[in-house]
Amino acid sequence: MIRPQLTVDGTAIRLPLADRVGALVDELALAYAQDPKGIGRLLAAHAGAVFGLDYAECSEDMPDHVRAIRAAEADGTREGLLGHLPSADRLDDQLGPDDAVTLATRLTKLAASIRRNQTRSSRT
Repeated sequence: MIRPQLTVDGTAIRLPLADRVGALVDELALAYAQDPKGIGRLLAAHAGAVFGLDYAECSEDMPDHVRAIRAAEADGTREGLLGHLPSADRLDDQLGPDDAVTLATRLTKLAASIRRNQTRSSRT
């Protein structure tokens, strides 16, 4: 489960995911070492799809349906890459009712702490 933490300056809540991203990068490196041509093609295709999506989102005169197509293309190439990375299945936490309540309680306590500190500092 995600373990929410206060940022160092105490002004926001951090949801640390770096350990999960690190595992993905490691698996991507191993997959590339095993099949450089195949993974290289997937990476190049994904880079092209991401570039196309970025252009579509930034272009003021791009029709919405083209943006949707570019987003679907990027999703597809991303899924193709993630299919080669076993830990990708563990990226999305699925919480049962008790874990969801626990996470919500932690978030609420941390948010209350931030608000208390902001209130104190605004009084001084």
